[in-house]
Amino acid sequence: MAQADSKVLVLGALAGVAGISLAVACYQGLRSKRRSSWTGPYINCTNDQGKGVMLLDGPGPPRGQAEVLERLEALIQCVSELKDEMKALKNALPTLQDQVMEELQGRNEVRRVSPLHRTTPTRRKRAAATITGARAERSSEEAESEGGYITALTDSEDEEPCDAEQRDEEQPEQPADKLSVILERIDCLHQGSESDKRESLDILLEQREEFGQNSPFLWRLIRAYCDVHDISSTLEEKKTHAESGKKVGEEAVSLNPTCAESHQWYAIMCGIMAEYDTVQNKIKNGYIFKDHLDKAIELKPQDPMSYYLLGRWCYAVAQLSWIERKVAATLFGEPPSATVEDALNNFLKVEEIHPAYSKLNYVFLAKCYKDLGQRENARKMCEAACSVNAETKEDEEAQKELDLLCPALGV
Repeated sequence: MAQADSKVLVLGALAGVAGISLAVACYQGLRSKRRSSWTGPYINCTNDQGKGVMLLDGPGPPRGQAEVLERLEALIQCVSELKDEMKALKNALPTLQDQVMEELQGRNEVRRVSPLHRTTPTRRKRAAATITGARAERSSEEAESEGGYITALTDSEDEEPCDAEQRDEEQPEQPADKLSVILERIDCLHQGSESDKRESLDILLEQREEFGQNSPFLWRLIRAYCDVHDISSTLEEKKTHAESGKKVGEEAVSLNPTCAESHQWYAIMCGIMAEYDTVQNKIKNGYIFKDHLDKAIELKPQDPMSYYLLGRWCYAVAQLSWIERKVAATLFGEPPSATVEDALNNFLKVEEIHPAYSKLNYVFLAKCYKDLGQRENARKMCEAACSVNAETKEDEEAQKELDLLCPALGV
């Protein structure tokens, strides 16, 4: 029997005794109040067993109440005796584990020398109970009370080692966590071809009913909408995926406000939706984009992607015309504010966390240095960008920017 089981029994016994004592105390207090309310005289004496008995002389309580009190007196006596037995049980429990271990060892010795050791579990349990009863050195009442616990523990804990091994062999291996398997596959498909990205979205939509309340699942669904948006051919299809991804993003950040990836991909979808919204909604989505990127960086400060996106936002805001700023101020009271220096610091942070993060990050570093008049640093960034092979759609975008930027810097 494990030590934890012994502690559970002790705590259970103590809790039972405490509850009974409290009930008795409450009853005795109630009985005292009832006595003080009677007008007739009464005296107290003791019976042959030393127990207090109330004798009434004169007009006392009705006969029915007297019978109830007599029965309660008997109940208190039984409870007192039970309390003594529980106290004895509490004292016996610390040595109970050693006794059971001795009995198990003795039974194993008998089993090795006897050809009749293949007994049924019920017979083994009865034998253990018999040995326990023979070794008990307490009173008959204590032995009876304790024997029940020993028998119960033997039924649940005392099993053959070979029986336990056989039971473990019969149990099938637990399958791997379904969600973990799905998310691992989704991450692989995200790095794959266009058909892989569409398959990723299909799988996530099929499993959404089951895992739709899970943050790692939801932010991957937003990412899948973003991937399929980028590879879609028609404007209507692109807008549909952008709207769906933004709705999932709203749900994800509401479900778990502490998930950095949910904030990050929701911000990305808000930026994508700016391509299809009115001027007012474009500006509104710009504010939402910035707020959720800040939250993503707060929750996960070492993610280079968030700093790259924030750098792009700062650079775009720094390029706003006077008219665009006035429109933003008219609609929202205060226009967005950011400088080229802010953008540069974010792009440099990307390089600090993840050197050679992307070809496009080098391009924007070059743009920032050029705008700030640091042409030598701008040329170095262009050279670094040219050394990165164009492998993705983003790299192709970076190469187009380089084709315009390099001649202007004399690279």
